[in-house]
Amino acid sequence: MSVATKSVLRPLGERVVVKLVQAEEKTRGGIVLPDTAKEKPQEAEVLAVGPGKLLDSGARAEMGLKTGDRILFAKYSGTEIKLDGEEFLVIAEKDILAVVER
Repeated sequence: MSVATKSVLRPLGERVVVKLVQAEEKTRGGIVLPDTAKEKPQEAEVLAVGPGKLLDSGARAEMGLKTGDRILFAKYSGTEIKLDGEEFLVIAEKDILAVVER
């Protein structure tokens, strides 16, 4: 008997695991965009945060993000990961440009 379990990604160092926020299907004028015309999204939701960068003193630098934050990141940053049929992105904290506050 096998039991299906969901894997958990736990980032190391100053890395962050995020899930991309899907791009809009339509333009503001109502034109439907095909997949080939959509740009790669640069907005994501933070799912997991690493413990922070290890400093020369042996202490850890505090991360400026928390789970649930919406972020904007550099266009070609991160490593795409596919796990349990879902796609995630692992990004270094230095590649995160801003936190989106609504």
